[in-house]
Amino acid sequence: MAPVTEFKLARAGDIALVTIDNGEDWTKPTFFGEQALESLDRLLGELERGTFSAAVITGKPFFFAAGADITEFPGITRERAIEGARAGHELFGRLRGLPFPTVAAINGACLGGGVELALHCTARTISTAVRHFAFPEVFLGLFPAWGGTQLLPRLIGPDAAIKVIVANPLRQNRMLGAAEVAGLGIADRLLEPAEFIDESLAFARELAAQALERGKPDWSASETIFRRARTSVDDTVHGAAPAPYAALDLIEGAGDWSLEEGYRHEEDAIGELLPGPQAQASIYAFHLVEQRAKKHPARPIAPPQNVRKVGIVGAGLMARQIATLFLRRLEVPIVIRDVKQEIVDEAIADIRAEIGRQVSKGRYEEGKGRFLASLVSGDIGYDGFTDCDLVLEAVFEELEIKKQVLGELEQVVTDECILATNTSALSITDMAADLRRPERVGGMHFFNPVALMPLLEVVRAADTDDVTLATIWDVGERLRKRPIPVNDAPGFVVNRVLTRMTRVIMDAIEHGTPVEDVDEAVMSLGMPMAPSVLLQMVGPRVANHVLERMHDAFPDRFPLSPALAAIADGGEPVVVEEEPRTREQIVEDVLEAVADEIHRLLEEGVVAEAADVDTGLLLGAGWPFFLGGITKHLDQIGLSERLFGHTFADLRAPATA
Repeated sequence: MAPVTEFKLARAGDIALVTIDNGEDWTKPTFFGEQALESLDRLLGELERGTFSAAVITGKPFFFAAGADITEFPGITRERAIEGARAGHELFGRLRGLPFPTVAAINGACLGGGVELALHCTARTISTAVRHFAFPEVFLGLFPAWGGTQLLPRLIGPDAAIKVIVANPLRQNRMLGAAEVAGLGIADRLLEPAEFIDESLAFARELAAQALERGKPDWSASETIFRRARTSVDDTVHGAAPAPYAALDLIEGAGDWSLEEGYRHEEDAIGELLPGPQAQASIYAFHLVEQRAKKHPARPIAPPQNVRKVGIVGAGLMARQIATLFLRRLEVPIVIRDVKQEIVDEAIADIRAEIGRQVSKGRYEEGKGRFLASLVSGDIGYDGFTDCDLVLEAVFEELEIKKQVLGELEQVVTDECILATNTSALSITDMAADLRRPERVGGMHFFNPVALMPLLEVVRAADTDDVTLATIWDVGERLRKRPIPVNDAPGFVVNRVLTRMTRVIMDAIEHGTPVEDVDEAVMSLGMPMAPSVLLQMVGPRVANHVLERMHDAFPDRFPLSPALAAIADGGEPVVVEEEPRTREQIVEDVLEAVADEIHRLLEEGVVAEAADVDTGLLLGAGWPFFLGGITKHLDQIGLSERLFGHTFADLRAPATA
């Protein structure tokens, strides 16, 4: 059972000191579910009847409050959504209406409804230690519906409110730190952690003696501000997600409505949005990446081996990113090998330069930076690999080259050393077929850029044993990645789905559809970037190479692309026939191809559940939450039922639905 949040009252002289607590440590956030709101109702009764000169509301150590409990949202009706918003408005309105000043003492992470509670207080203090302050609702296909869209613009003006409520969530849910919160005028005092509560109490006493004076925000340029904001949202979601537009309408309305009118508008809007497909898909996606992926039901149960030294074979761009991540997260010796010493030296210099950048940003002290830089070494031989516990190969994507590297490694490492590959499409079973110990080989498929993309595909080949898989998974978690379990198959999960989609896109181009029209069609789904831009980021040669590997395995579904081959060679895409596709045709072809490939992945047992495909696309390819990865959307529009006679939800275990 999930812990229940309570509002606990104590006295500090004539000041009420309220703590938001669920009896757990900081790793278990305080959410505002139905029982928490009942606790707040009881607290407000005590405050309204009590003899207090002021109140200070704070959180348990390191956590202020995370807001509404979205586990109560799946399948919600319009009436229930309106009722929930109204309950929050009424309770928070009572807090705002108390006959004495109230101070929200933001001591830790403060998100969503936690921010709204703080906005209903007279004033706010914030600890310099706070790094996570945000309204994430728009990222989740929602908007702040407990007064956030009304109170924040009244406090800091429309431009800054749009940044916090709309722009930051659409930038991969960007958070504010304490100094930014104070700089925007959301917090009235920026305080050090050591005496935070005492100084917040002192501030409350000041407010009891003399009211705080604030200037009114400037709304004079609001017409221009909102026009630019809507254009920016168009550029980001292309009309596919209603939440940011609804939020902008509500923020704009705050300039004219009374607060009570604003509350009613929030209630009406959330009644439409929350039961809708995008919000429901977002809630499903949030569950996948924030709950299921952190405690995956298929997490290996075998005890992992201890990894005290790591080898990296290959010193190219991807290998350097991986080596840097291992160095920063594991803080163990890293040895690199490549065929030319100058390539190795350049890689080591790049890794050390990145550590230096982290020092300059204040993330490491200089001594720590020097220590980490000293841990990386390398040359053209394998002498430094003899005592490695894990070696990852990241050489060129050719099966014979990778087989050769693994064969050479097996001659120098111990029998207990785990051998991992970062291949993006090749058969790991084939790669390990000639080894004495193929059971010690598994896949660690990272995504580019390595430091930013959270996904790790943990690949089990035909002979991979439980200890190998458990060690790779454990290392992935220590690298702060979200692993998903994948059985060995061409392209695994994410690359296989993306390549199938890419082939449909290339087919449209090969039939004379302008690239910009194809981009617009795909972006109308709400994809994070145009296919043409993504292709340049991945690299046309890499994309064509993956397609060739997929063609080898599944020639009927992955025909070679003259257009992609030409782009990979530096030329213009080839048009084989003038028969342009319409936007609607492209969208339908993309969705049908993606649905078909996901269905095949599940039939073949590459992954056990559609939830893993969705997690992969969300965390490895940046697909939007409001599609639910993709299978939720395919179910919602009836495509999966039409193609297969059942939904992807029918294939999900009850615990992940």
